[in-house]
Amino acid sequence: MATPDFILGLRDQIGTAPLWLSGSTAGIHRTRPDGTPEWLLVRRADSGAWSVVTGIVDPGEHPAEAAAREALEEAGVVVEVERLVWQDVTDMRTYDNGDQTQYINHTFRCRWVSGEPHPADGENTEAAFFTADALPELDDDHARAMGVLIADAPECGLGPMPPA
Repeated sequence: MATPDFILGLRDQIGTAPLWLSGSTAGIHRTRPDGTPEWLLVRRADSGAWSVVTGIVDPGEHPAEAAAREALEEAGVVVEVERLVWQDVTDMRTYDNGDQTQYINHTFRCRWVSGEPHPADGENTEAAFFTADALPELDDDHARAMGVLIADAPECGLGPMPPA
């Protein structure tokens, strides 16, 4: 994943100390002609794992705008952000280089508008739609996100996501 310039500048000042950031998750769905819903996932280039489209919110950017931007940048698709589904705080993450980061994450339900999914920016090696009963293996965080996206409860959830 490419690190935004504003974070590189902060890291020059604080080193690997914990950094609090905002993140956005775009749960992108569309409906097949037969009425079956399907969900867009991307396969990360760094780990080979399948995931929901995610990204860091840029300074001054609304988290919903970040979700739409990330969908276009990572998977080459245009989306309409429908609503906020869940807001949570991640565990502290320590990356291979020692950087520590924790995110307030905004998970949005997004409707696919146009574009054939493809790995658009080098962060991913694949992008594809899957039905809910045929999702590839996901790590716990992305499985929980898919769970709340598929459940589509009318209210926005707050706090830790329920187990997948």
